[in-house]
Amino acid sequence: MSEKVSSSVHIIHPSTNTVMSGVNDLSGNMSVKSVAMKMGYDIKWIVPTLRQPTRLWHFASSITVSMVGLFSKIIIKFFNNAKVHNRHVILKALNERPKNVPLITVSNHHSCFDDPGIWGTLNWSNLLRPSKMRWSLAAHDICFTQSMHATFFTWGKCVPVIRGDGVFQPAIDFCIEQLGKGDWIHVFPEGKVNMTKENIRLKWGIGRMIFESPVTPIIVPIWHIGMDDMLPNTPPYYLRIGKQITFNYGKPLDLSPVVKKLRARNATDVEARKEITDIIQLELLKLKEETEVTDDEEADVSER
Repeated sequence: MSEKVSSSVHIIHPSTNTVMSGVNDLSGNMSVKSVAMKMGYDIKWIVPTLRQPTRLWHFASSITVSMVGLFSKIIIKFFNNAKVHNRHVILKALNERPKNVPLITVSNHHSCFDDPGIWGTLNWSNLLRPSKMRWSLAAHDICFTQSMHATFFTWGKCVPVIRGDGVFQPAIDFCIEQLGKGDWIHVFPEGKVNMTKENIRLKWGIGRMIFESPVTPIIVPIWHIGMDDMLPNTPPYYLRIGKQITFNYGKPLDLSPVVKKLRARNATDVEARKEITDIIQLELLKLKEETEVTDDEEADVSER
């Protein structure tokens, strides 16, 4: 009895950049079975470009950041019912911190409009200073899937982070470099849009950024409620108006004593990242509870 032997092969189609899945038998014949996957857009150019931006990039970025910021402000302020708690915290961090001291903001992630939507709570003057606005980590498989999208998000000061590539990847390296310049970095440490709103373990990239920053940054936690009502995570995907949205800025965190203790005891990088990330997670959970209680109390008052 003879046995037919075959092996699976994959061919990259040169014009479509698509992986074709097929079967190759002993005679050398291959029959294509299916299109398995679309090859990802090559993002290797992005971080080097951001490190050495041209005048054209600065011009395009200034327009993009300002226009998106103003659009977000209009949507949040005039077309929805937004309540902002402790706004003075973020305004002080943006306008009064020393030039060499960086800023990191961290928040929950419930909607694809969280960034830029959150920044609709800032002053108009902040939104019109694009060079002072945040750098933000954005998922490469959502925001950087083709050239046009990649260019737009790059102009918007977004840096492609690759899920699953860990804390040692170009996006995290770049953010640490920007912190060294006293810049502002925004991070969604949950690492994804948390559609179930469960308490999930934060990614350790935030711990690495804080620990390795040349100057320990000011950290401002943010919790928001209702952004996924304004832009739902299910079709149809379009912005709604007239929604109740709550933003709560937490007390600024100074982790420089923690960083000093970690270095003094020669903590490993892994220990440092975990300990710092745990602190951020605890503070975000506290802010979550505070925001939900405040939101419920205000709802009770409005119903009387």
